[in-house]
Amino acid sequence: MRKKHFLGRTLSVVCATALVVAGTPVVPTMAETSYKVEDFANVLNVCADPSEVIYGTYSTNKYNNFADLGAWHGYYLHDKAAKDLYGGFAGPVIIGEEYPANLSDAVSKIVLSDVNGEIYNLADAKKVDAIYYPGRLVQSYEMEKFILKMELIYGSNRTALIRFNVENITDQEMELKVKWEGKIFTTYGKKASSLGTSLEETENGVKVNFKKIRSTWSWFTTEENKFEICFAQPVTTKVSDDRTTYESVMNESVKLKPGETFTTWSTQSYTFTDEEMQREQAKTKDMLKNGSKYFEENNIRWQGYLDKTFAGEEAVGKEYKNAAVKSIETLMTNWRSAAGAIKHDGVVPSMSYQWFIGMWAWDSWKQAVGASVFNGELAKDNIRALFDYQIQSNDAVRPQDVGTIIDCIFYNQDSSRGGDGGNWNERNSKPALAAWSVFNVYKQTQDKSFLKEMYPKLVAYHNWWYTNRDVDKNGVAEYGAMVHPAHYQYNEDDTVKKDENGKPLFDAEAIIEAAAWESGMDNATRFDVEGSGEGDVGVQVYENKNAKGDVVGYSINQESVDLNAYLYAEKGFLASIAEELGYKKDAEKYKEEADNLLKYVNEKMFDKETGFYYDLQINADGSEKKLLVNRGKGTEGWIPLWAKMATKEMAAQVKDNIVDGNKFNLKVPFPTASKDNPKFAADKYWRGPVWLDQAMYGVEALQNYGYVKEAKAMTYKLFENAEGLLGDGPIRENYNPLTGEGLHTKNFSWSASAYYSLYRNTLAGTHTTSQVAFDIPNNKQEIKVDKSELKKVLNDAKTVDKALYTEDSYMAFEKQVRLGEEVYKNAVSTQEEVNNAVKVIQEYKKKLVLKKQDKVNDNKSDSKNNAPKTSDAAPVTILFGSLGAALLALLGLRKRH
Repeated sequence: MRKKHFLGRTLSVVCATALVVAGTPVVPTMAETSYKVEDFANVLNVCADPSEVIYGTYSTNKYNNFADLGAWHGYYLHDKAAKDLYGGFAGPVIIGEEYPANLSDAVSKIVLSDVNGEIYNLADAKKVDAIYYPGRLVQSYEMEKFILKMELIYGSNRTALIRFNVENITDQEMELKVKWEGKIFTTYGKKASSLGTSLEETENGVKVNFKKIRSTWSWFTTEENKFEICFAQPVTTKVSDDRTTYESVMNESVKLKPGETFTTWSTQSYTFTDEEMQREQAKTKDMLKNGSKYFEENNIRWQGYLDKTFAGEEAVGKEYKNAAVKSIETLMTNWRSAAGAIKHDGVVPSMSYQWFIGMWAWDSWKQAVGASVFNGELAKDNIRALFDYQIQSNDAVRPQDVGTIIDCIFYNQDSSRGGDGGNWNERNSKPALAAWSVFNVYKQTQDKSFLKEMYPKLVAYHNWWYTNRDVDKNGVAEYGAMVHPAHYQYNEDDTVKKDENGKPLFDAEAIIEAAAWESGMDNATRFDVEGSGEGDVGVQVYENKNAKGDVVGYSINQESVDLNAYLYAEKGFLASIAEELGYKKDAEKYKEEADNLLKYVNEKMFDKETGFYYDLQINADGSEKKLLVNRGKGTEGWIPLWAKMATKEMAAQVKDNIVDGNKFNLKVPFPTASKDNPKFAADKYWRGPVWLDQAMYGVEALQNYGYVKEAKAMTYKLFENAEGLLGDGPIRENYNPLTGEGLHTKNFSWSASAYYSLYRNTLAGTHTTSQVAFDIPNNKQEIKVDKSELKKVLNDAKTVDKALYTEDSYMAFEKQVRLGEEVYKNAVSTQEEVNNAVKVIQEYKKKLVLKKQDKVNDNKSDSKNNAPKTSDAAPVTILFGSLGAALLALLGLRKRH
């Protein structure tokens, strides 16, 4: 159990305590759902006693903090026992471009004394309150003679604004002397590495200067970095000789009549460049002059977030509303504004974690969907931030990846882009969810100009999957990796190893690692290199080549069911966007493509015996396929239901697996590997823990097929059994499905986004974020397959004169025609099989060899040399040497699948 803070007789610190009602929650009526900011005090514990060592377990900040408006610094409330921090807001935590560190335990504390210099010790207060309201930190100290109240908000994306109120509660006039004091840390971490910090007096306060430190894996600063504290009243500042402590004394004392209140202000700004500081100094002047206006605007903004969240909802208990508000707070604290290489505002995965102060592609798609309800502009910018680096045809580093979105971006680009960062990653992309994000943001914002802006970019990204991640060119994609220096083999002298033809040798292990990253499910059981069971060759790597034979990327030997379900859904979202924009032909095209993919996934990736979807192992030309039932069930198996691909009959079987208490319906439901998966591990990242994005897709999968009762029941379990969620604990990266323990990092954005959406769409509504362009197929799978071109080719084949050609070449041609006829007659042939039959018959017709002198000039080689070839290491058009066998196998195996 987490410790809770209780009211004492002489000291009452109300800090980070949220009341969880035992038993059945009191459910308000619709008329009672209008909530104010003050109704959500301390739904997240942000109390702290910060030190130079910021991290606790798992490279994660020991404490939760508050930030807003995209600022790159945040604050805590003081811990109850840390009385030396009274009078100041604990911290701040600042981000050295990519890494968080505490700048101080309390960088600026107010000190009040009487006219004789006798200090009023705030630790002697009769009552102390420390409260985190949405968007605002508040402290109050009830002394014998006065009440001191301090409030902190953000006035801009670089500046925090603090309001100080001192009220005389005596019946006599009083005179107070006011000063602020503070210290800074000069080191960080257990090794006491240098922060490069020192203090300097300024005309109206004090500032922290920084040295240039470029430590790739721990800290980045330049001499332009500044942290500046300014006061509204004239002050005289004195800095200690070692430049680590200061005092800023207000030049004039304060005289207060009985009942009178004195108000003053200060600002704390953290900037990266001289230009930023100059812009911010103009803003802080206005904040110090018109502070009340900023507080009013802050309250209006945050009240707007709540109003949009709770508008039109069904009645839900207060503790679940607390979780929804905590989700908003988490997303807003993780909001970072444009800085460095990041050109648009966006939400990082977690401000608390050492390695998460950047923006990942599919994280951003998810966070945008959640934020779009209450902060549409941030949602749009979060998407733009990643598309700012969409690869163009003239890209200097990877023009072969035109259209793609790279894995993640940070303040600093990597060396290939001229930067000195190490976290920037172009080794892989992320799952195809961009159009899902854009369309769901549009549904909330109704900004058609945003749709028009994003549509061609989404189309280019969607197409990239089929040029760079489809090894056998059958319209079914695989996860893989980019052409990248990290994916080559190297000699001892760091030169790239090459084959006998001078081509680089790839490093399969590195590529498989990147492919798992590209799936987003890094160590999922289905990506275990060694495979599992009879006939499973394990994970292998194929090269994808363009028409010139150049390697443009790599695929692993798996057509992953989640990826292709995402791509099916993306076709639906693209079709919807095209309809909105009036591009009817595009919408029709995506419908046709979706029909083909739907048939393929349902025929080849669903196992009737276990009632679940699985990845499909393939060889390079696609002629051999193995359904990977042997690797066990995972969350990928319900993504086709989220995409509305499954028939109702198939969905019923998948549902039975989902709601099974020995599989996925555990204490915290929707683990990433089913409990009956032989490799299930409840606390091992993607091998068992519950990730909230996959859980949300699972809930929406159930809702799509009418299993609303089951969806709601499992959603309540997600809320009630996840550690700390309905209390004052942080939202975690993932959860142990057996115990509910929060795992890995804290204050995780996509978990917050998922919880927010689950609150609105499942507990308080009946909505999903799924595509709406394509209906759920019926049980007979009457999916239209166009065979007109095949019929034309077969009719044309009948006109070929056998007497004109050599026996061998004609027999080969005739064989392919017969097989094509089988495909044409088969009622369940897929569009892929039909299209391949057309290609093969046409190819073999070209390879017919005229007898003797009748040979044409441009066909001089014999039939053996003209026979089509396939490659085990490059994408190929399937020719009937292999396709014939493949079609026969498919026709025979279809009875099972």
